[in-house]
Amino acid sequence: MAETVLVTGGTGFVAGWVIVELLRRGYDVRTTVRDPGKADVVRAAAGTQVEPDERLTFAVADLTDDAGWDAAVAGCAYVLHVASPLGRGEQTDEALIPPARDGALRVLRAAVKAGVKRVVMTSSTAACAGPLQGPDTNNDETNWTDLDDPDGTAYRRSKIVAEKAAWDFMSGQDGATEFVTVLPSAIFGPVLSADNLGSVMVVGRLFGGTMPGVPKVGFSVVDVRDLADAHIRAMIAPEAAGQRFIACSDYLTMTQMARALRDGLPEPFASRAPKRTLPNFVVRLAAKRDPALRGIVPTLGRRHAFNSAKAQQVLGWRPRPARETVVDTGRRLIEVGAVS
Repeated sequence: MAETVLVTGGTGFVAGWVIVELLRRGYDVRTTVRDPGKADVVRAAAGTQVEPDERLTFAVADLTDDAGWDAAVAGCAYVLHVASPLGRGEQTDEALIPPARDGALRVLRAAVKAGVKRVVMTSSTAACAGPLQGPDTNNDETNWTDLDDPDGTAYRRSKIVAEKAAWDFMSGQDGATEFVTVLPSAIFGPVLSADNLGSVMVVGRLFGGTMPGVPKVGFSVVDVRDLADAHIRAMIAPEAAGQRFIACSDYLTMTQMARALRDGLPEPFASRAPKRTLPNFVVRLAAKRDPALRGIVPTLGRRHAFNSAKAQQVLGWRPRPARETVVDTGRRLIEVGAVS
């Protein structure tokens, strides 16, 4: 009989691919949705890659409410806690930190009570990063981001607080439930549908024809398909218990991303990817008018990278090249009509 895995936040970009990969590997999947009306959307998205049939079921639960979590985890062997509030614009600590922290604790309490084998929680490299300003960095899992970094965003702080709260809670438990965190970098890759574009429109904007140039910034990239694989490996590898794992591939500047799109996309999209690099002072001026740009200002001209050697050594995880991910992201955005 197949084991059942609970995946939180089934409508999300990452959760959708986690569901697909679990179904492909023979697991039964239960996923949470806040609105039961979204179940058909989740099923249809998964159905673009695999036949969900009766192996995909749903539970109604919200990270901001205690109701529904005991029922959601009942009978599950594992829990993959993927759901979390997503920072957009100028969201505040008050809007992001409580649901991220308290939601994680709700999931963990229910999982421990139910005696699941292991919980894998999606954190972020935002929780293991060096100071945003200063020397270049190549961060690993031993690092914890300074919560008081004056350049940090509410989203960044929510990830730090939520992961620390989860580890503190699990350290006080003496039951059989094990705990692991996976810390992805910038998540790109093919979307399952146009209903949830996740973070991938960073790529879409590069060939949407509206960007005169790119800022001098970059990201450690991870493909959403590889991230799903990392979660499942962290779920079943005995040696993963009690560990943090960074999930990232190569570091790419936005200039390199634009070049990959020019080389890999069909026309007219390829030629839209900008060739010009914007001076830092131009980006700083634009950030005064555009809140979405303010978070990148401290990292202008700086390489802020992450190291996934531990995941590769302990889990046998092998991420694909970041340039391949960027091109696959662009091609899929064209297919679903997200960029025209």
